[in-house]
Amino acid sequence: MKPKRSPVPTTTNRAAPQKGLIVCRATTAIVFACMLSACEQNAFVPPPPAKVDVAVPVQGSFTRYLEATGNTAPIKNVDLVARVQGVLQAINYKDGTFVKEGTPLFTIEPETYKLKLEQAQAAEAGAQASVRQTDADFKRQQELVQRQAVAQATLDNSTSARDNAQANLLQAQANTKIAAVNYGYTNVVAPFDGIVSAHLVSVGELVGASSPTQLATIVALDPIYVNFNVNEQDVLRIRTEARKRGMTPDDLRQLPVEIGLQTETGYPHKGKLDYASPTLNQSTGTLPVRGVLPNADRALLPGFFVRVRVPLEEQKNALMVPDAALGSDQAGRYVLVVNSENVVEQRKVRIGPLEGGLRVIEEGLKADDRVVTAGLLRAIPGQKVDPQPKKVEARPAAAK
Repeated sequence: MKPKRSPVPTTTNRAAPQKGLIVCRATTAIVFACMLSACEQNAFVPPPPAKVDVAVPVQGSFTRYLEATGNTAPIKNVDLVARVQGVLQAINYKDGTFVKEGTPLFTIEPETYKLKLEQAQAAEAGAQASVRQTDADFKRQQELVQRQAVAQATLDNSTSARDNAQANLLQAQANTKIAAVNYGYTNVVAPFDGIVSAHLVSVGELVGASSPTQLATIVALDPIYVNFNVNEQDVLRIRTEARKRGMTPDDLRQLPVEIGLQTETGYPHKGKLDYASPTLNQSTGTLPVRGVLPNADRALLPGFFVRVRVPLEEQKNALMVPDAALGSDQAGRYVLVVNSENVVEQRKVRIGPLEGGLRVIEEGLKADDRVVTAGLLRAIPGQKVDPQPKKVEARPAAAK
């Protein structure tokens, strides 16, 4: 029989796994330590400054305007009325048509007034005959008195008859003129060139019975008025500027005036100032002013609401920036500028009119300031930016 082998001790086999676990843990600790050391060596790097477009203000000339709102009004507007009593016999025009001065419009029963005129003319002819007879008798009696053939009383009676006949002739002539005027009223004509409204009476109606009856209205459209108001501050400023320039009230009335309708761009209709009230309206604090404009094409109708502007002065070397570069807050309007250190600053400005997309800056900006024109949301006051110089071209409307 083979002898039995004693079992191999397992002490070494149990220690081996424990040793491997220790080595693995040590390795993990070393890797973690290395990673921690590497993280501690990284520093925070700030992002680069935001890029924004900047441009210096455009220098140019512009015209300062007085702007207001107004209404157009006809230069002539007359109600056509029946000034004599009678039956309306004819309407000699079409409603709403343009007529020339003197065009017959209405006919009011002329026969009666024609007869009255003839009657007055006959009475005038009889008065003239009486004047000739009495004048001849007066001359005869005058010669007889000089020869002492008749008494002086006879001459006095002849003189009285002659004077009475002359007075009757004057009365007859006046009656003839009145009859002629009334006869003329039977034919209503256009007093000036204009458009006649729709007739208010019909043929066959009795007109002028108790009071003048309105038949229609005629309106002159060329030229046409525009009425607007100027506030007291503008009036004082205009008068001060006029005194500096040596302008007289007549010169002010020759200033050009421009208007535009609600559906039009700009101010295409041009005329001149015509009238300014001598007193201000105390209730509104404004001065009523009127302009007159040619209207040959009848593009303007009375009653239109219009935009009005009057050029006052031309200002040269004005600073202008794109209107999109302007911002606003509770304190007013502002622009963002980039200083020499590329730091954004907020600059309060006083703005002027808009000239072809460029806004006039009247106060708060210098000619060499770099204004932020694009990237406004990235331009934060007090922070640095990366300015990208751009050039703003002057628009034709701004540079004259």
